Amino acid sequence: MPPSVHAVKTSETAAIPGQKHYLTRGTGAYRRASLALFLSGFSTFSLLYCVQPLLPIFSQEFAVSPAESSLSLSLSTGFLAVAIVCAAAVSEGLGRRSLMSISLVGAALLTIATAFAPNWHLLLVIRALQGLVLGGVPAVAMAYLAEEIDPRGLGATMGLYVGGTAFGGMSGRVLTGIFAEYLTWRPALFIIGAIGLAAAIGFIALLPPSRNFVRRPGFDPRFHAKAWLGHLRNPALPFIFAIAFLAMGSFVTIYNYAGFRLVAPPYGLNQTELGLIFTVYLFGIGASSIGGLLGDRIGHFSVLLFGLALTAAGSALTLFASLPAIILGIIVLTTGFFMSHSIASGLVGKLAHGTKGHASSLYMLAYYVGSSLMGSAGGWFFAVEGWAAVVIFTLAMLALAFVSACLAQHLARRKA
Repeated sequence: MPPSVHAVKTSETAAIPGQKHYLTRGTGAYRRASLALFLSGFSTFSLLYCVQPLLPIFSQEFAVSPAESSLSLSLSTGFLAVAIVCAAAVSEGLGRRSLMSISLVGAALLTIATAFAPNWHLLLVIRALQGLVLGGVPAVAMAYLAEEIDPRGLGATMGLYVGGTAFGGMSGRVLTGIFAEYLTWRPALFIIGAIGLAAAIGFIALLPPSRNFVRRPGFDPRFHAKAWLGHLRNPALPFIFAIAFLAMGSFVTIYNYAGFRLVAPPYGLNQTELGLIFTVYLFGIGASSIGGLLGDRIGHFSVLLFGLALTAAGSALTLFASLPAIILGIIVLTTGFFMSHSIASGLVGKLAHGTKGHASSLYMLAYYVGSSLMGSAGGWFFAVEGWAAVVIFTLAMLALAFVSACLAQHLARRKA
């Protein structure tokens, strides 16, 4: 095992071109990196999605429509999508580890600030800023894993990272719902911000410096433009980006408006009960890890197609009126989505040729634009035609995602 695997320095260093020193399973550095990236996923997604169970409360307290209340989430994901593209370029000069650390701490502090927002418009401004700050994590984390982890175990490690995002998404939603029930929404957001700050500190303490990253001082627009265009010219990658847009759009749409359906008659759930439904994210944690392992063993595209079909089945199950059937549908949807996402995000690292940070940034750009645009568009369907229209909307997106996966598989095989 190379001695560099043991060397964990406090600052990020640049690699010597041509030499690769991967973190391999069973080493202490591998375990620290895995835990650190799990914490980054947890912090990012707990801070990002903590407002989702509060959408009905925002609608009442600030006298806004369901679609308008969803802006507290959609603005964050929309600005996050823009920031991700910039973050990939910034990380080439600043370094993966440094940028992720700054982003996690800043986002936690902004979540604490949200708890003190005196009006709706300032709350939206803070949430938009939070999206900009968080852009330094998702794409850069994927690039770090693709560069530093032994390719033979990348699927499993990516699954663990996505599992952290699932755990964070669940914790942010569940804990916020419970705290809001007993303490109101402002203390709830303050506590979530404090938890995110603790996770950020743990991330900084644990993550080993990059060993295969080559720093590029300064900012060269031509280099970055060439890198992004090169990935878009890759025959299979644009279809993987389309899957990110469509699958995430369908997933967020269901989660955004299920709360409005379930707090209204005949269900009448309170905030604690609504928040507890989000414990189904536990299934996403398991699905992302299992999906990554299965992808390494039986084929990534086979698992991707199965995950998308499972997501569609879960969406269709929510059409039933019975509460157990709705919860089962959300469980199936969550399982399928995280299985698909862990595989698709891993495929980006496998299919991209060089500048993996740029490829990851395009994937995450599509992912969050889908969340922002489709998540808000779903509110129009909900307001006009109710829940059935929301489900039809998501099924149409998932059908397109399935076709995109088939095309990506065909093109990847033909190129190979």
